[in-house]
This record gives sequence, C-alpha cells and structure tokens, in this order.
Amino acid sequence: MNKKLITTLACLALALCGWAQTAPEAYRLYGKDGKPVAYADMVKDLAQQDAVFVGEMHNCPICHWLEVRLLKSLHQARNEGRTKAKGVAVGMEMFEADNQLIIDEYFAGQITADRFESEVRFWPNYSTDYAPLVDYAYEQRLPLVATNVPRRYANAVKNHGIAFLDSLSDEARRYLPPLPIPYQANEQASEAFGMMAALGKGKGSNPEWLSQSQALKDATMAWNTAQWLKKGYQMVHFNGNYHTAAGEGILTYLRHYAPKARCKTIYSVRQEDITALEEDYLGQADYYICVAEDMSTSY
Repeated sequence: MNKKLITTLACLALALCGWAQTAPEAYRLYGKDGKPVAYADMVKDLAQQDAVFVGEMHNCPICHWLEVRLLKSLHQARNEGRTKAKGVAVGMEMFEADNQLIIDEYFAGQITADRFESEVRFWPNYSTDYAPLVDYAYEQRLPLVATNVPRRYANAVKNHGIAFLDSLSDEARRYLPPLPIPYQANEQASEAFGMMAALGKGKGSNPEWLSQSQALKDATMAWNTAQWLKKGYQMVHFNGNYHTAAGEGILTYLRHYAPKARCKTIYSVRQEDITALEEDYLGQADYYICVAEDMSTSY
C-alpha cells in the first residue's frame, strides 16, 4: 500500500472518529442514582412492576416517541411471559373518566373513528402527540383507561374547595374516587400555587383550593389505576411529570387504594448538556429521560 493511500485512510479515520465524538444526541436515559442506564435494562426492571408511571413534558416529541416504544416493549415482555400480569392496560391523564364509554365503544367497534374523534374531549396536541399511543392500544386490543377526573369537577373544587364534592349527585360521583378523598397537602403544589398567586397568576384563587383541585386529579388517576391492578393487569400510565414527581401526587393516593402495588416512575427533563443528569433532579423518579434543550417542541 503506497504512502499516499495510507495517509488518506488515516485522515479519513481521524475525521470519522471526530464526527462520532461530536455527533449530536437527542436524549439519554438515567437511573435513580443519576448514572446512565441502557433502555433494555430499564425495560427489564419496569416489566416486573405492577404499575409504571411515565412522567412527560407534554410538548416533547422525544418523550412521546419513547412512550410508544416503551409501551410496545412492556407489551412484548408480557406476551413473552417475562411478567406475571394478566395483560397491559394503558392509563392516560389526557382522557377524563366520563369519556370512558366512548373509548370502550370505539375499541369494541360499535362506533367509528370519526365519531370517537368528534365526541371525546381531546387535548389540542392529540393528533401529534397522543394518537400513536391510542392507535397502538387499539390495534393490540389493550384496555385504554381514561383515568383523569372530569375537568368540571376539578374546576369546581378550585373555586369552592374539596368539600364541594359532597354536594354532587350519585351519578356524578361515579367518576370520582370514594368520598371523602383522603386528601393530603402536597408541599410542592402549595408552594407553586402560592408563588403563582404572588406573581398575579390565577388572581383571586385560593392556593389551598388549587392544591385540593390538583389532589382530586391525582386521587382519581390513582383510583382508576387501582381498579385495573385489582384485575391483574399491569398499568402503564402516562401523565405530566408533576403528577408523580418525588413519589407524590398519584403515588400518594395509590398507596392508599393499592398499598401492595409495586410501582416505578419516569421523569422527563430538558438540559443544555445531557451527558450527565443535573443533581437537582435526583430524588424525583426511578428513571429519567434527559432531552436536549434545543430539541423541537410540538407546540
């Protein structure tokens, strides 16, 4: 081999090596201790849990892409007998409990997709961010559970306090956990709502009632999750980070409704540098999806 060819190949190798070192990454996964974790290892662990709560950033395409991949992986683990669950149920904060009948009718083939899409109260980013999850559940015949409280009741609690729920009819209470709800103040929520009030956001709102409204959502999602755990299903639940951060929120109430349930959580973050998880996030979850800060958003 002549010297010119050797020199050319050496330069090409160095160039490729340099490109590999500087190629941009969209995300990385980290474990509870802040150390990098392989996707396969995370799935293996999560497959052994009764419930998996995926905390997301609602406008993050990487989060939504990974959610579908994770659901597929956990479903495959169930089909391969790597988990003892009867099946996999998909729980979503993005659907309210009084829409469950419409979901069930669509999944049973009793109504068309057009009627489903026109009658369910979708979040504005449904088509870009959540339709793939619903489509997979539909195609694989996985139960899709509308876990969240109807927003009219959360709004009523925000305006009148949690005692307002006692005035609801028996029919309305079908969409709620058993009353009275074992309300526990969430310090992080109270501080956040107090700060909002101080900054003039939510002007005139009672911070405690705001916290109670949030607790109603968490308790309802926990109650609906618990019902599927009792049926022997593994629940894979998708919700905003806030609802399961630091083992609080939904988990606070699930410990009441299903005290023996084995649960693990995922928390999603954005960082300028994703090569190491920032220490401030430690203690928020069992696993982390760390996304590059300059990643595009869906809205």
